[in-house]
Amino acid sequence: MGWLYQHAVKPALFRLDPEHAHELGVDALALLGRVRPLCAVMERIHQLNPALHRPVEAFGLKFPNAVGLAAGFDKNGLAWPAAAALGFGHVEIGTVTFHAQPGNPRPRAFRYPAEQAVINRMGFNNEGAATLAARLAKRTGPRSIPLGINLGKSKVTSLDQATEDYLGSFRLLADHADYVVVNVSSPNTPGLREMQDAAWLQPLLAALVDENAARVVAGKPRRPLLLKIAPDLSFPQIDAALQVITDLKLDGIIATNTTLARPGALATVNETGGLSGAPVRRRSTEIINYLARATVGRLPIIGVGGIMDEAAAGEKLDAGATLVQLYTGLIYRGPFFAAEVARALGQRQRV
Repeated sequence: MGWLYQHAVKPALFRLDPEHAHELGVDALALLGRVRPLCAVMERIHQLNPALHRPVEAFGLKFPNAVGLAAGFDKNGLAWPAAAALGFGHVEIGTVTFHAQPGNPRPRAFRYPAEQAVINRMGFNNEGAATLAARLAKRTGPRSIPLGINLGKSKVTSLDQATEDYLGSFRLLADHADYVVVNVSSPNTPGLREMQDAAWLQPLLAALVDENAARVVAGKPRRPLLLKIAPDLSFPQIDAALQVITDLKLDGIIATNTTLARPGALATVNETGGLSGAPVRRRSTEIINYLARATVGRLPIIGVGGIMDEAAAGEKLDAGATLVQLYTGLIYRGPFFAAEVARALGQRQRV
């Protein structure tokens, strides 16, 4: 399948506009996800043998393998039911905002094959939290892999109203999630990254922690809460965010989002937006290692950024990550890249 993707499917997709190619991929997986018997067969083929590999445990959940599908691919919750069939051990949908929004004008996604990179300035284009909640409510039955939901701020919402915006999404979607991610690190919503500053971050996360506690009082399950941070933060800024996370006892952190940096050959590129892919690998791993050392390994870390081969995924785990996530790697390596990475990582821990 890898040969077929590299020599037939990928060349055809790369002749298309990147966003159109992405939409075709989402549509294909949405169709696959509706054929449950086929998904079940593919899942048995692509998942690790549970008799030989222990599940990965993090923030109270069990993951059949360490490899997840990162937020951004399935913003509207259309394709996630097929993720396990491709070999993923968890899937994160979104980023979703309280208000539906179209995102930034097209074109807004750009490939750089020589660098194995993508720049996007999508701008949280999605159908809104209420529509996503209604869609998830229709999908009945147990899930074989954990489902995360990534929450962002609506563009029309000012920073001083951001907490209510996130709370609105959380209230609509928490019933449908296995864990919830607070995304304050996308570079494509004006002012959003300011919320990584402790002065904004502390009241936002405190309100979500309180809302989570209120679920328990109401007889509903508490949801693990994670924060997703940018690779462009300085170490003192990371320390300040970690202090908030520690004080509020958040369940984990995702490191990292896309970067505004333009390293190497990309220095002359003038497209705005977040850079993902191979050029982010080193900085993401540095931050993962810093987080792991700063928290003495007590805070679960999901490592994201520049995983374009199996070695890069192993590097994230060696740096201190508990789980990893892919997105850009799928574009360059194909739909079964997750299964390949999961098998490679699985060899590191046999029962």
